[in-house]
Amino acid sequence: MTEDIRKIGVLGCGLMGSGIAEVCARQGFATVVREVDDALLERGMSRIRSSLEKAQSRGKISEADAAQTLARMIATTDVADLAGCDLVIEAVTENKDVKAQIYRDVENVVGAQTILASNTSSLCITELAATTSRPDRFVGLHFFNPVPVMKLVEVIRGLTTTADTFARAHRFCLTLGKEPVAAADRAGFIVNRLLVPYLLDAIRAHEEGAGSIADIDRAMTLGCGYPMGPFTLLDFVGLDTTYWIANIMFDEFREARFAPPALLKRMVLAGKLGRKSGSGFYEYPAK
Repeated sequence: MTEDIRKIGVLGCGLMGSGIAEVCARQGFATVVREVDDALLERGMSRIRSSLEKAQSRGKISEADAAQTLARMIATTDVADLAGCDLVIEAVTENKDVKAQIYRDVENVVGAQTILASNTSSLCITELAATTSRPDRFVGLHFFNPVPVMKLVEVIRGLTTTADTFARAHRFCLTLGKEPVAAADRAGFIVNRLLVPYLLDAIRAHEEGAGSIADIDRAMTLGCGYPMGPFTLLDFVGLDTTYWIANIMFDEFREARFAPPALLKRMVLAGKLGRKSGSGFYEYPAK
């Protein structure tokens, strides 16, 4: 553990929050994960237990490691339990107003030196920091799904983030065994700035008759060595998530390459969101 960051708070126990909490606890940090109600909290903790069991079955951790990881975690619906955290990582819905309210609630219970971080994939870090009373101690920490597997973390320094805050956050990511990269505070940061136009272009290529969904996926996996094709990836990420990020990026840059295609909008409106809904560009069996 880093000398100055020893206790972690995670806001949200969804897909990303549960993964972040698991990784922190696995690396020895006392970890408090907070969700808004018991049902969502239990769903997230069940996801963590399942992930640990899978890691154990693959020989990546021992039974004792899994037990110790869970023992380091406090699962709660009470914001007050975040008192004493040195770093609080927010991983809730991509809504600025929701995030701002959560920051206000957290700031009522944490210490003056606590760092607040957002796992946002596209929102402006400077704007989020401005909703807090500690914009100098606010930073972006964008993890990737699935968090226990993916090595990358984008560390985003807003205009008000101090060099010390950025350095501490960067060092923390190394302690987690991740590979941090410094990203500018611009919509999409590095990965989505490059990835989202590619995904949107794949949809446009299909609309224009360049190839079928399956053939475009096959072309990019076999021809470019990508681990999955763009439509498989879209379904994995979530079509609603991609649509949301694309709109944020288009609002900032006003470039056609960031504008979501009509087909993507209509699929989101129809509830065809990918794996999460059981139907997207492909169909998925019910779990």
